[in-house]
Amino acid sequence: MSVDRHKVLIANRGEIAMRVMRACRRLDLDFVCVFTEADRESGHVRMARELAGEGAVFKVVSYLDSNELFSVADAAGATAVHPGYGFFAEDFRFARRVVRRDRPLEFIGPSWWVIRDLGDKINTKRIARSLDVPTVPGSDRPVYSEMEAEEIAANLFEFQSAQGIVDGVVMVKASAGGGGMGIEEAGSFDEFRSVFRRIRNYAKRNFGDEGVLIEQRIFDFNHLEVQVVCERGGRSQVHFGTRNCSIQSTGKQKRLEVAPGFAPGVVAYTFDAGRVMEEITRHSLAMARESGYDNVGTWEWIVTPRGEPFLMEVNTRIQVENGVSAIISRINDEPVDIITEQIRLALGGKLGYSQADIGFTGMGVEYRIVAENTENRFTPCAGQITRFGWQKHDWLQVHTQVPTDAPYEIPMEYDPNLALALVWGKDLGEVRQRGHRFLDELVLEGNSGNGSGAFHTNIDFLRQQTDRILEF
Repeated sequence: MSVDRHKVLIANRGEIAMRVMRACRRLDLDFVCVFTEADRESGHVRMARELAGEGAVFKVVSYLDSNELFSVADAAGATAVHPGYGFFAEDFRFARRVVRRDRPLEFIGPSWWVIRDLGDKINTKRIARSLDVPTVPGSDRPVYSEMEAEEIAANLFEFQSAQGIVDGVVMVKASAGGGGMGIEEAGSFDEFRSVFRRIRNYAKRNFGDEGVLIEQRIFDFNHLEVQVVCERGGRSQVHFGTRNCSIQSTGKQKRLEVAPGFAPGVVAYTFDAGRVMEEITRHSLAMARESGYDNVGTWEWIVTPRGEPFLMEVNTRIQVENGVSAIISRINDEPVDIITEQIRLALGGKLGYSQADIGFTGMGVEYRIVAENTENRFTPCAGQITRFGWQKHDWLQVHTQVPTDAPYEIPMEYDPNLALALVWGKDLGEVRQRGHRFLDELVLEGNSGNGSGAFHTNIDFLRQQTDRILEF
């Protein structure tokens, strides 16, 4: 089936659903969307009605009920499913069911076996090591035995001590986890025993697999990502540069992202930052080729203060921060939309360009605007948005499901993300200046849902962090 004959079920909510709708329009594709009662007033519902009419909107009980989603797909005559991020985006069983059901659909994302193979951190580490891609020291297969786990931990603590690290720390991760879930650290061998048992039980309860990954904890690192785009069938692979996602909440949730990942020649690093970006890009593409990667994906890295890169994991989906890579990228001098490329390629389109056709210009910053109390461990804030707006600029994009012309109740069933703002500048100085200008011009007011009258957002936190982007 050709791309222009598809109808896409957008199996997600909020700003990502809205960006997928716009991408479908660019490709002249029909779409349908879903919403829950809590999202009745969400901007993604309004946009769907405006662009495609009442028949493009279906109410569901839950975004996580796959049977309900498939019923909508069948009722609407959908031929493809876009999972967005979160929910079913990295669930290989869902992706497999999409393409194998009696009325098969196209899955807009990597093939299910790619999601399965790279969704397992330990298998990813095994593939990486076979290609001499540097990974964090630790186990390279699921650990189930407490005795084996203790032996690995003892060796890691000894290794850190030999490196001169006084207070060594070992990370314990659920092998099948993701997005910062199922991760704890242990600062001593005795503490490790209880942490291992707790994570093993958590993994079994939440992921159905009690396999655990044990790694050395690396301090003071920067979190870099490589945006990879591949053609169906695992043929052509290209990248859209690097980005830096080091500014996060206390719960390891990203709050501000910058592209490219470093600013060599502008920020003083103790290592060759350009070489590190080239190295992680080369390694990411090598793994994409080896694994037969066949859509959009992100290779996540940590870089130590000495410039040592270690692969963390592969995210087999579109990410929230895809836009900050797109805003600095060009294909044959034309603007790029990575979600549009994701859909086009998933539905059988050819890549049609090589790495030599991709160029980069300037610098981009993405702000995640969230209703949260940053002084209280980034606690989510319930309540109602009463005023929300910003000044328009040609260097600014704002993606939000929050209406700007009516009050909006923040649905606490989901993360309290309010908007994504993308700011472009010709260099680091200009993007910082424009970032401050956007935040200063932003109007965001509301009432707390707990009756205290205090309504919290992370705007001040984002202001404070703007002056330290791309610095260790």
